[in-house]
Amino acid sequence: MRSIRHLLSFVLGSFVFAAAVLGLAGPVAAHDAVESSTPAEGATVAAPPEQVSVTLSNNPLGIGSSFSVKDASGTEWADGPVDIVDNVASQKLKAGGPAGQYTVAWRVVSSDSHPIEGTFTFTASSAAEGAAPAPGSTAGSTPAATVPGMGTAEPGVTAAPENTGSGEPFQWSIVIFAAAAVGLLVTLAILARRRLAAGTDDEG
Repeated sequence: MRSIRHLLSFVLGSFVFAAAVLGLAGPVAAHDAVESSTPAEGATVAAPPEQVSVTLSNNPLGIGSSFSVKDASGTEWADGPVDIVDNVASQKLKAGGPAGQYTVAWRVVSSDSHPIEGTFTFTASSAAEGAAPAPGSTAGSTPAATVPGMGTAEPGVTAAPENTGSGEPFQWSIVIFAAAAVGLLVTLAILARRRLAAGTDDEG
C-alpha cells in the first residue's frame, strides 16, 4: 500500500507541474511588438519620404504584409509590395506627394503567425520637388484599382488568414505542452495499473 501511495503522490505532483508549465506558456508566446516607425509618430519632415517603415521586436513572416499611406485628401501613395528585411517592414511611396499630413496603416504577420497591425501619422511641410501628376489623373485622385487596400495582399504576397476569433489567438505552444502533460499522465496511469496488478499477484 505504501508504494501505491507514493505512486499516486508522484502522479499528483506531475499533474501540478504540468499545470504550472501550461500557465507559463502564455507569456512566453507573446506577440511581437512595434519598437519604432520611420517617420516617427507625429513627426514633421521637409518633404514626403521615399518610403515608410516599422521596426518590430522580432522578425515578421514574409506573408500577408500590407501598407496603406494616404494624404489628407485620402489619396493612396503606397507603391509596390512591402519589403521585409530582418525585423523591419518598409513600404515605398510614389513620387510627387503633396504637403500635409499622411496616415500610415500597416499590417504584418508576426513571428508567432498572428497578424498584427497599427497606424501612425506624419506631416510633410512641403511637397516633393519635381512632382507631376500621372497622365490622366489629378493631384486629388489616384486609380484605386492599382493600389491594394489594407488587409489585401500586395502583388506577389500571399494573404495571411484573418483572425476570426473575438479573443486572443490560440497558442499552439499550449497545445504542445498539454499533449506532453497528457502523455505523461497516461504513462503514469499505465505504470500504476501494472504496479497494482503486480501487488495483487504477490498477495495471491
